[in-house]
Amino acid sequence: MCKYESMFDGTLGLADFALMNDFLLMEDDNQAAARRALDPKNGQ
Repeated sequence: MCKYESMFDGTLGLADFALMNDFLLMEDDNQAAARRALDPKNGQ
């Protein structure tokens, strides 16, 4: 977990936030793919 203060004291930079954002997007994509794969209407 990141501390809120880390945004302002320079501990975390824009690259760190971009990396965390990419992870969250990937996690959402993976969850959506898993739901599609388990959907009985998927045609399998």
